Amino acid sequence: MTRSRIFAFSVFATLSFVIGASSHPEAQGPATHPIIKFNVPGAGTGAGQGTIPAGILDSDWIIGNYIDSSGVNHGFLRSPARKITKIDYPGGQATFAEGINSSGAVTGFYLDTSGVGHGFVRSSGGKFTGPLDDPDAGTGSGQGTLSTDINTNGELAGEYLDSNGTYHGFVYSGGKFTNFDAPGAGTGSGQGTLLAGLCGLTDTGVTVGSYIDSSGVYHGFLRYHSGKFAHFVDPSGSVNTLVDGLSSNETVAGTYYDSSGLFHGFLRAVGGKVTPFDVKGAAATAVNNVNPGGVVAGAYYDSDDAFHGYVRTPGGVYTKFSVQGAGNGAGQGTSANYSNSKGWITGNYVDSSGVNHGFVRE
Repeated sequence: MTRSRIFAFSVFATLSFVIGASSHPEAQGPATHPIIKFNVPGAGTGAGQGTIPAGILDSDWIIGNYIDSSGVNHGFLRSPARKITKIDYPGGQATFAEGINSSGAVTGFYLDTSGVGHGFVRSSGGKFTGPLDDPDAGTGSGQGTLSTDINTNGELAGEYLDSNGTYHGFVYSGGKFTNFDAPGAGTGSGQGTLLAGLCGLTDTGVTVGSYIDSSGVYHGFLRYHSGKFAHFVDPSGSVNTLVDGLSSNETVAGTYYDSSGLFHGFLRAVGGKVTPFDVKGAAATAVNNVNPGGVVAGAYYDSDDAFHGYVRTPGGVYTKFSVQGAGNGAGQGTSANYSNSKGWITGNYVDSSGVNHGFVRE
């Protein structure tokens, strides 16, 4: 079973790029910003294994996942005091921690012994609620319910895979699933509607994500609480559009591919205007997420296909950085995965052996 939201280091590492990027204001982060590295105890030390933080709250709690030496996925939380708590759903064969709200409640999904996905919520006190299964979800291997977002009201959003392997979106509120499909979404296996993880659901019930049409092409969508879909135009020149999240004022951020296979970031304003962007000097630019204030976190690639972290303010100012110890070969480097309102950034870096490690840039 695969998730639609995958960090830039794994999605784009094998691609090659030959073009430069447009000019934007930028700033190199001051040397006074300490970068704290960390690994979850039990994280694997082989290529493709290790620690992968996903988001950081304003209270400095960090949510993420780690992959052990057997290739099994587990969730984790890191407290402001740097204590790490592992998240494994009781009886689950693999656990994916996908979303967190301001009170510290976590949502995600786990796989059972048959490879079926089931949603869950973990309270800030550590109590699990689950399984949360959409009644229309399939019950075969690679099917099931994938919860990816939780807002301050405790509402959930995500997607489920039906018995045909088609994705459908859902919102879970008051013990009830409300299912939906983006207009134009395909109905075949591997097609359908996918939610943006971590920042795909606002407190007002707006959801965003991507849908895959009958030709296998990705497009963006925005759905209001009423069930109405906004008119969403993909960036000009896009052949695949991946939505990664939205801010509290409904600015959408994502990544799109052009016809040459190169990728770029984009923002969609509330009125529908789409603004493409690239980090200056980058061969390619990927978006990982956007915080409620509209700060984008992501990774950009150099001419050697190594990647580096960046954040972009709503005003278009960029901060670029790399973690010491990150590899500089193809598919190695630093990825900024989220920035909180204080400007603290969390993400992962991949060393020269292909192992993932977590960091927080304070």
